[in-house]
Order: sequence, then C-alpha cells, then structure tokens
Amino acid sequence: MKKQLKPVLMLFLIGISYTYAQERTVTGNVTDQNAIPLPGVNILVKGTTSGTQSDFDGNYTIQAEEGQILIFSYLGQKTVEFTVGTSDTIDVQMEEDASQLEEVIVVGYGSQSKRKITDNIATISSDQINEIPTPSLQSALTGKAAGVRITQLNGKVEGGIKVRVRGVATISSSQEPLYVIDGVPLTNQDESINDSPINPLVSLNPNDIESIQILKDASSAAIYGARGTNGVVLITTKQGKEGKTKVSINSSYGWSTATNKLDFLNAAQYRELFLEAGLNNGFTEQEIQDQFDFYSNGQTNVDTDWQDLALIDGSVEDFGVSISGGGTKTRFFLSSGYNKTHGIVRGNILERYSLRGNFDHDISDKFKTGLNMTISKTKINRISNDNAFATPLQAVAQVPVSPAFLEDGVTPNNETTEYFNFLMEQFNGSFETNMWRVIANTYLQYQILPELNFRSEVGYDLSVQLAERFSGSLTESASVGGFGTANTVETERYVLTNYFSYNKVFGERFDVEATAGMSFEESRRRLQFIQAQGFPSDDLETLNSASEIVAGGSSRTAFNFLSYFGRASLAIDNKYLFKGSLRYDGSSRFGADNRFGIFPAASVGWIVSEENFLVDSETLSLLKLRGSWGVTGNAGIGDFASLSLFQGSPYNQRAALAPTQLGNPDVKWERTTQVDVGLDFGFFSNRISGEIDYYVKNTNDLLLNEPIPGTTGFVNITRNVGELRNRGLEFVLNTRNIQTENLRWSTSFNISTLDNEVTSLPGGDIIEGRNIVREGEVLSSFYMVEYAGVNSENGDALFVLNTPNADGTLNKNTTSNFNEAQRVIAGSPYPDLIAGLSSNLNYKNLDFSFTFQGEWGASIYNDGGRFQSGNARFFDNQTADQLNRWQQPGDITNVPQARLFSTNGQQPSTRYLDETDFIRLRNLTLGYTIPRDVTQKFHIDRLRVYFSGFNLLTFTDYIGYDPESTADFNDALSDIQVGEDFYSAPPAKTYTIGLNIDF
Repeated sequence: MKKQLKPVLMLFLIGISYTYAQERTVTGNVTDQNAIPLPGVNILVKGTTSGTQSDFDGNYTIQAEEGQILIFSYLGQKTVEFTVGTSDTIDVQMEEDASQLEEVIVVGYGSQSKRKITDNIATISSDQINEIPTPSLQSALTGKAAGVRITQLNGKVEGGIKVRVRGVATISSSQEPLYVIDGVPLTNQDESINDSPINPLVSLNPNDIESIQILKDASSAAIYGARGTNGVVLITTKQGKEGKTKVSINSSYGWSTATNKLDFLNAAQYRELFLEAGLNNGFTEQEIQDQFDFYSNGQTNVDTDWQDLALIDGSVEDFGVSISGGGTKTRFFLSSGYNKTHGIVRGNILERYSLRGNFDHDISDKFKTGLNMTISKTKINRISNDNAFATPLQAVAQVPVSPAFLEDGVTPNNETTEYFNFLMEQFNGSFETNMWRVIANTYLQYQILPELNFRSEVGYDLSVQLAERFSGSLTESASVGGFGTANTVETERYVLTNYFSYNKVFGERFDVEATAGMSFEESRRRLQFIQAQGFPSDDLETLNSASEIVAGGSSRTAFNFLSYFGRASLAIDNKYLFKGSLRYDGSSRFGADNRFGIFPAASVGWIVSEENFLVDSETLSLLKLRGSWGVTGNAGIGDFASLSLFQGSPYNQRAALAPTQLGNPDVKWERTTQVDVGLDFGFFSNRISGEIDYYVKNTNDLLLNEPIPGTTGFVNITRNVGELRNRGLEFVLNTRNIQTENLRWSTSFNISTLDNEVTSLPGGDIIEGRNIVREGEVLSSFYMVEYAGVNSENGDALFVLNTPNADGTLNKNTTSNFNEAQRVIAGSPYPDLIAGLSSNLNYKNLDFSFTFQGEWGASIYNDGGRFQSGNARFFDNQTADQLNRWQQPGDITNVPQARLFSTNGQQPSTRYLDETDFIRLRNLTLGYTIPRDVTQKFHIDRLRVYFSGFNLLTFTDYIGYDPESTADFNDALSDIQVGEDFYSAPPAKTYTIGLNIDF
C-alpha cells in the first residue's frame, strides 16, 4: 500500500511545485488612446479578490499565474482583458468608451447620466475639497459652483456658515439649503447659548466625502418639495470598491494667522489725539493727563497692542486613516479622522474625532443591502459673541496706555482699563461646548425585474450639544460671586424612505427612467438648561457648587413630514429629453387647512449635436439646449407657527398660564416658482466645455414674522405676506488646456450675476436697524442718512438732507444737524456678481492647483466704526486714519474735528458703510509624488508630500477687517438685519504641509 502511494504523492508534489512555478509578478503600464498614462486604473485577477490600481504614471504590479485573466477597467474607457502568458510584462493601451463617458451623478433618490440631465446641477468631487485646511465642509466649496455664495460669519473656528443658492428667496424663513448625506436629510439648526451660531455641520469630516451635488434649479430640487427653495446639497460619502484592500493615510500640520489687521494708534499717537480732543471740548490739559495716568496704573512707558493680544497665531492638525476594498460580494470603506484647530482668536479651539463605516453586500444577484454610518465628537473652546466686552476683538477699544497685566505680569489688569479686560475670561472662566453626532442610513434593495428595483432606506440623525460656561468671581460676574450655565440640546431625526426605480430601453430608441415612492420623517428636540450664581471658589465650576439656582427649565418640540414623490424621464434617440416630477408634501408645521402642498416640476432638453447635420462635426462635441420649470417650498419656520401657544408661568408663587405666541391657522407654504433656460456645450472632444444658464425665481406667500402693535401683547405673528424675485445669469467654462504624457493642465471658471427685488409688500416697509424691506428694492437694503464729509471752515460733520422737493426730487444740500437729514437706500448686503477660477496642473510627479474667488456689488456697515473710527468721541482707541482729522479752517478731510464726549459725525450714516468688492486666493496646493520605483522598496503604492494654503491673498479696498466678516449676533444666519460688522474677527490665513500615503 505504501509503495502504491509514493507515485501519487510525488505527482501531487510535482503539481504543487509546477503551480507555484507559474505564479509570477506581472508589471506593466496603462495608457489611454493618446498614450497618456492613466492613474487609478483598476486591475483585477478574474475570479479572485486579488487586485491593484495603476499609480500616478500608469504603472502597476500584480501577482498572477500563467493562464489567469487580468481585467483592466477605468471610467470612460472600455474594459479590456488580457491572459497572463510567459511574459512578465503586460502593457495596456485602453480605448475610449463613449457610453461610459456619460458621467453619472447623484440626484434626488437615484442617479442619472449627466449627458441626459435637463436640470442645473453643480458637481464637486473629492479632489476639489481634499487637503483644504479648514474644519468646515461648506468653506471648502467656496468658488467651486456658479450661483452659490458661501461665507463664514467670522474667523471663529466654529463660526456659522451662510450658503445662499441663487440668492435669498425668503425673509423670515430659513435661508439655508437642505443638506442630505447618503439619503438622510440633516439637522442644520444652530443651538448656541450665546447668540453666536455654531456651524452644525462642523462635525463632518470633509475627507470622507466622495462627491457633492448642488441642486440649483426647481426641476432638480422639486423632488424635495417643501424644502427645495434654497437649493439642495447632496453629499455622497466614499464607498469601498471591488479589488485590492487599500490603506490611505493623510497627515498634515498648518500654521494660521489673521488675514488682516487694522492700524490702531500707539500710545504716543493716542495721547496726542485725545489731548487735542479734550482741549477742543473745554477740558484742561491736566484733566486729560490725569486720565492718562489713571489708565497707566502707575506703570511707565506702557504701549499695549491689544489687537495682538486678541488675534494670535493659530494651528491646524489633521490626521486621517481609511481602509477600503472588497470582493465581488462585499465592499467596505472604513475611516477615522482627527482635527485640532487652534483659532486665530485667543481662546478659540476646535477638536474633532470622527469614525465612519460604509458597507455594501450582495446577498444574491437580486438582493443587496448596506449601511453607512458616521460617529463624531467635536469639542469647542468658545468665546463670547461679537457684542460682548468679553469677546477678544472688542479689546481693540482698550486704551494703549493701559497695561494688559498687573505688575506681576500674570494677572490681567481689570482695574484701570476702559472696558472689561477680555483676558479675565481666560484667566478666570471657561466656555466649552461638546457636540456628538451620529448619522446612519441602512438600505435593502431588491431587483424585482431586470428593469425594476425596489429600495427601502431607514435613516437616523442624532445631534447632541452640551454647552457649559463658567465666569468666575473676577470676571464681569464678580457682583454675583461667579455665574454658571449648563445647556443640553438633543435632536433626533428618523427618516423612512421606500421607492421603486425603473429603467428600460424600448426598441433601442426610447430610454425610460422612473422613480416613485414615499418618505416619512420625524424630528424631536429636547432642551434642558440651568443657571446658577454664587460659587465658594473659582476652582469649583460645576453648578452643584453654586449657592443659588437663578434660572432653569426644559422644553420639548417636534415636527414631521409625510411625502409622496415621483419622477419620470424619457430620452428619444439619445437626443430628445423629457422629465417631470411631482412631490406631495405634508408638514405638521402648517395649519390644518394648508398642511399639504403639491410641488410639480418639468424640464426638456435637446442634444443638438446628435442631429445628422452635427453628429460628424470634428469641432463641436456637445451642444445641448435645456429648459426647466418647477415649484418648490420653504418650511423653515417654527414647529407650531400656526398655533396660539401658552406656557406655564408662575404668578405670585402660584401655577399659571401665559400666552407666548399668537397663532395663525391660515399660515401656508411659501412657494417659489423657478424657470431656468440653459445651454451645455463642448468643443474638440470636450477639451473646452461649459454651461450657460438664465433663471428667474419668484417667491410668493412669503412667510414673514410681521410686526404687530404692542397693545396685542405680542411682538409679531407669522403670516404669508409679499413676493420676492431673484434672477441671474450663470456661466461655466471648463478647459483641458494641455494633455500630454508628462503635462496636464485644466481650468474651470464660473461667474454669475444676481438681481434681487422685493416685488410686493402689502403691509408696507419693514425697518430693522440699518436695513429695510421695501417694495421695488433689494431685500434688506441699507437704509441710512448719507454722510457728506466735513465742513472745511469749522470741522463739523455734514450730512445730505435728502428731503423731498416740490418737484419730487431730493434736496441734496447739506446740514450739520443729523436730525434734519432723511434716510435713503444706500446699498445692498448682497453681491450682484460672484466668480470663481480653479486650475489644476500636473507635470510628471508634480501637481499644482489653486482657486480664486471674488465678489462685487455688496456693502457692509461697520457698526463698531462709531467707536473705533469716531474721531475721539470716547476714550476708545482709534484707527490710525483718525489722525487725518480736521484741525484748522481750510483743512480738506473726511474726518471731522476731534471733540471728546461730543457727537460730531458718529451717528449711523454712510460714513461707516463701505463696499466689499474683493478677489481672494481661496486655496492653493503644491504636491510631489515620490517615484513608485522608490516607494515600492518600502511596500508603498503612493507617497505624496504637499503644501497647501487657505485664504492666502485678498485683494480689496475694504477698510475693515475683512469683506466677508459680519456680526454673529441678532439671528445672524437668517434675518432682515444683515450685512453688519461689529468687532467681527477676520478669517484665518493657513499654511499647511502634509503627507499622503497609500498601501
């Protein structure tokens, strides 16, 4: 028996050795039809999970056996297969596949070929937002999409973000777009406790994003019905792909400074100006000198630069690891991220931890399932809002002859400063906010027929924000022995979505796509807060140490949506395009008689370049005409705006009820009707391509918090009042300037106009502060007295009368009496022209990219100017331009005579209104990829080092801190009173060095 086994065993061992002998390392290079290297080509050993990707130069290495088949696949190229033979080298030249060149982009509840889309959708890929050193996802998008304006309120790391898609289409409702991540509508509500908004999406890790689609016109956004008026931002996160498991590491470190600082008076200049100002108003030199001596607190040669104490050098640390891959059945993507940003405003720090897992699994050929989930925690060391003396930027008002610290050099001087010394908050207080965010979406998808799919999704969004603030006994709360606040807000959102998708081609001519389904969404919010005072020690900061609880409470609220939606598109002969959609939305926020709304949309397109007379053109590669019409809504109001509300209110230590809101049962949907006409073009195989669009958005039944007489016991009531129009032109131009083996250069340019007008306001003008809502004018136009300079004979400030003449014209004579002048429309807080320019250059292993962004036509009112540029009315330090004051008859200047404690031009007028036109180098990146023949020795697929910058250059004539920074209080994100600067911090300028490693 043993003898018989020996030959068999020998044959078995020979077979094994023969098999191993045939396995080899196969290398090669992959190029396109023009012999240009293709990076990122997927190479898979057929029938296995073994695979790899080509590197930056198109080179690849893979282990395979003789006789096995290698599959080469790449978007826009035909998939090819090669059998491994005796050669260890297989070079592949791929061929362009016209059918795959039809880029597929995400739309509401599905995806569509970009070539066949009849809507206006801006697409931003991960390549355009990676390595941009900002913790904010929205800031990374600035300048990338036509008609989309993105601004951060100020330079605070958690600062609120304004995103306006095609203008402002509402007054009192939410002006923010709807954010949807992997099918889950996100909670985007500010929950700050100090009237200074936090960007709720700061908890998202930008490095997890695969692509972003911004639905701008009604045809694309109407599928989201009641919340589509302000646009929809669809965020798709990265997914695993079939092939070799890939590990990617990104690590970077950056340094930040303020983009701008103002010139304030030094100690000598301050003494000179204020001595003169005092003498001009009857004070003696000794009286002014005594005040200077008080400020100096006995110290000599004091010259404090308070601005340098407030605006400091910051830093950005960012680290992320991702693992992705999968086989024919299961794909996965796992990532973790860490970001720590030390802001440029003293005491402002953000720290974020994030973890994401995306899984897709094919249960069978027809049945699929998956889960997308992210968990993050964000900790923010906050500072006071712009309207508080405790905020660092208000320190610029302090007197330069006041020392910042007492003689011990450690304890902040709060004894002889003009105002509260903000350093006391850091010395004797704390303000920390912790945010937890969980976003999850799971799905089941079943292929009923080859052309018919059913998909069911369950989404969940949890946002928890805990804010704790303590001001010790040496702060502004000294009189009460310290003051503490604890505030917790928890918001949960559940979303259930079911829909069918149908796609079939009939007779090779009629391509039909359809989607129909329903969605139910419920959001619940719970709030608890408590405030206390009187702490035995500043080391005991929790509220259980306080001697007195002075306030506390809790509240709960909820809303829900029930929606039915459908969409159908038809392409005839791949050139005649038709699409229609309908959404039936119901919301608990509206009155019983107006709870549901219908939001239809339709669009058409004609690919002219597919016609016989153009199809063979060697110049024109694409010419598509398209037009769309649709109706969208806005539900961004209070949860119970239609109801009269009461709240428990103690009266003489007895339980009682008090009215808190006057209801309006007739309140209904705000409806925006939008028309869009567009043209898509491409020349020379789309080396030059672009889009031109003209749109008109008309909003009627505006939801407005309309003021009512105070005798009613209420301040306002929510009503549908007035109409608003936005219209504009958008132009996008993309070019592939150079496409050679070693050099590739492409650019993208966009520019858009905006014309905003209140077309109807039956209740008449609405005035808040320096802004007005008036029929026929731009929403929230600046409304103020016109400044006319200085009387050269006596130094008095002058103002234009602007009183009406008998013939209806305005009297343009001047007066020194401010009360005689009338207010006029003086400017707009919104630009009428915005633009962006991005460029990408690759030369061999070097890559270089940048984005410029610009705005023109807007203005900002500097409400703090009356103090900091107020020709020495108060003892606040002044900007250096106030040295150009009027001093003697005949002086020609725009700065009135300095008069201490006397009003001379500091009234709210156009003196402090300035245009904000600017061009900014928003981001820049320079990278170098180490040659693969070097990195392979260390088993590294790719190793790239890079330098990146953010807000590096700003070209502007604006005299304030920054043309984009505005005040962060008074409902800064959505209100009539907008476009004001009040000691608002400039954004950060950041320089970063980083490292990308792929295994």
